[in-house]
Amino acid sequence: MSNGRPINIVLVIFDSLRKDCLSVHGQPYWGAVHTPHLDAFAEESLVMTRAYPESLPTLPARRAIYTGRRVYPFHDGDFRLKGDFVGAPGWGPIPEDQPTLAEILRETGYRTGLISDVYHMFKPSKNFWRGFDQWMFLRGQEVDPGRSGPALTQDEVDYWLPKELQTEPAIAFIRQCLVNMRDRRREEDYFAPRVLREAALWLEQNQDADRFFLTVESFDPHEPWLVPPHYRKMYLDKDTPEQVKSGYSDEGLTAELLERTQANYSASVTQCDRWFGYLIEQMRVLGSLDNTVVIVTTDHGHSIGDRGYCGKRGHPSMPEVYDTPLFIRFPSGEHAATTSDMFVTHVDIAAAILEMAKVAPPIPIDGVPFVADALSGSNGSRDHVTIGWGACPTVITDRWWFNCSVLGTHCLLYDLEEPDPFAHSVAERHPEVLEELFVLAKRDAGGTFPDWLVDLARRDADAPGCTILAARTEKS
Repeated sequence: MSNGRPINIVLVIFDSLRKDCLSVHGQPYWGAVHTPHLDAFAEESLVMTRAYPESLPTLPARRAIYTGRRVYPFHDGDFRLKGDFVGAPGWGPIPEDQPTLAEILRETGYRTGLISDVYHMFKPSKNFWRGFDQWMFLRGQEVDPGRSGPALTQDEVDYWLPKELQTEPAIAFIRQCLVNMRDRRREEDYFAPRVLREAALWLEQNQDADRFFLTVESFDPHEPWLVPPHYRKMYLDKDTPEQVKSGYSDEGLTAELLERTQANYSASVTQCDRWFGYLIEQMRVLGSLDNTVVIVTTDHGHSIGDRGYCGKRGHPSMPEVYDTPLFIRFPSGEHAATTSDMFVTHVDIAAAILEMAKVAPPIPIDGVPFVADALSGSNGSRDHVTIGWGACPTVITDRWWFNCSVLGTHCLLYDLEEPDPFAHSVAERHPEVLEELFVLAKRDAGGTFPDWLVDLARRDADAPGCTILAARTEKS
């Protein structure tokens, strides 16, 4: 791939990017999303059609990507650290005894950089910047305490947050979001443009590096979907009430509010696409596309009214959240328009990066290199994937999509051979399949689940999903 030259690597991770918003994978149920730059990138790339997270949500996913080590089933994962809420299981720093990609590559001569606005990575208890020669945290996403004032008026709250969603936590959320963005006047001041422009600048300033590894983390298109109006008007050019966040409830939005939500999400994706194009053009101008592997993926997607739900959760797990895009563009566009349907997960991305860099991990990792198999048309080494989210694993095979609690209860089973697999669960018709797939979930957990996670499942009788902060209560 590199013709004997040192190979550079750029890893771009968007947060909450739905796979079906990229035309190579179709379109969401509400209509096509405009992503010309990512579409063009996909045409020049190896496209993995069955890529999944290893653990969810935000921080467990990044632990898996950054280390190549499994996070599920969250042993020692009951984090209650100062400077953060009590997050989902595994919502903590990277364990000290697990080397990160950046640490490993820097030790072998790579110059490493991280450009990110994912504020969870930079809270006082976190350490996701380990190993980077330069790391840049762009402030202000969500409730990052980037600013303390001036406070929003009630009229401003009413404009941005529909009355139906005005709970005390939601009001506090939207107030901090808007305080952080008070001075955003130009498109370049918004989050995705800032992240991708800084990444382009890093590439310009580090042209002297023998080889480099750059990680680009864009929290967009994660909610709140605060975008310049011209992007939203591409999808909804009429004056309707504003709606920029999820309610995390099965109580559906009105048709008008849902339409606005979908337009705002689509708008955020399109803005990300435009500035991703800026980054790729910078690489083209610098000549680095000829000697760089560029990888694009996400941690998870997001439900935008699918089956009446807005948000993301571990039960019931659904493809709009769990299916993830994974594109790999090789130097000079080699292997363009290649597609593979082998199973891969986030830990495999780390393994693939190390293999392409010709670097052996200092200790064994769980990820499996997959590029050679994918390019050769092989099925790879995995016949299924197990994905952890709290106390509710998901197992996906060629035929089945299985979701349950670690107690083996609350089982949902979807037959992927049916025309509309997720229209209804077929669990009651296939008890033997439930048993078989639960055995896989337990085996992939190392044969047992942590006692605290089992206790959590027992207390959460309704197998709840993600809240607005992906958080548990202090007592859970």
